Amino acid sequence: MKKILNLDNPNVYARQTGAPELHPLLSLICYDEVSPVHSSLNNYGVYGLFIQREFPKNLSYGTKPVELSDGSILAVAPGQLGGAEDNGEELWLSGWAVLWSPELIHNTDLEARMRDFPFFSYFYTESLRMEPSEWQHITQLLSQMRQELLQNDDSPTLRSVLLGYLRLLMEYCNRIYQRQLSAGHNDDADILKRFHAQLEQYYFEGLQHQLGVPTVAYCASQLAYSPHYFGDLISKATGNTAIRYIHTYVINIGKSLLMQGHNISETAQMLGFEYPHHFTRLFRKITGSTPSEFLTK
Repeated sequence: MKKILNLDNPNVYARQTGAPELHPLLSLICYDEVSPVHSSLNNYGVYGLFIQREFPKNLSYGTKPVELSDGSILAVAPGQLGGAEDNGEELWLSGWAVLWSPELIHNTDLEARMRDFPFFSYFYTESLRMEPSEWQHITQLLSQMRQELLQNDDSPTLRSVLLGYLRLLMEYCNRIYQRQLSAGHNDDADILKRFHAQLEQYYFEGLQHQLGVPTVAYCASQLAYSPHYFGDLISKATGNTAIRYIHTYVINIGKSLLMQGHNISETAQMLGFEYPHHFTRLFRKITGSTPSEFLTK
């Protein structure tokens, strides 16, 4: 079994890196001050932004390896898995990490907007690449945020101030995201982004408990395509079939659920399979191994 750090509180990561604990619901870490640190494979129960000049190698996000640009931002959200297991190597990092509990933004306008930020999705595969001026502005913002934490005890007023900083950080991130989206826009990317969003929405709304594992026909109808034409679009964009794309998506979620400690029956039920052996059969088809074999690797 992989060694996983459960970040059900932002200060779990502060303790992992040796950073001071500044607030019960928010952790703000300056890597330049705490390095060297050790890597960790994190099961996130919090939101987070990792703002770094250079990211460590061999990081994963969900169940996939990722390559991250230097001078960029990686966003994570509750329910996600990412990082790298500690192999004993000391890492000298430069930059910041800010992690906050969903409790901090509960019943606020920011909570309502979080799903409008696609860069928190597992399936947004690019880090947010900052311009030098953006690096300067964001790191200054984080320095000011830390001063607030150092100079003031926790209170409703301080939490309101922290929310203001987080809102501004989100606007910076969203501006970078929109710039990258515009620069990389094409028809293939657009249909895939919409397909991803449709699958995410399906599981977010819990439709798998009523309708089972998503189908090509359902996704095509929601995106206003005929199943055949939709299948052709996805095949052109990915070189594979739409049903393969759906099944790979579902099994990747399943891998994360298994690694978070859910057993095979629980995982199958959470994904919308009628019977656990249907999940096991598809898992083997997509990955070449059974769920049990996956967990022992």
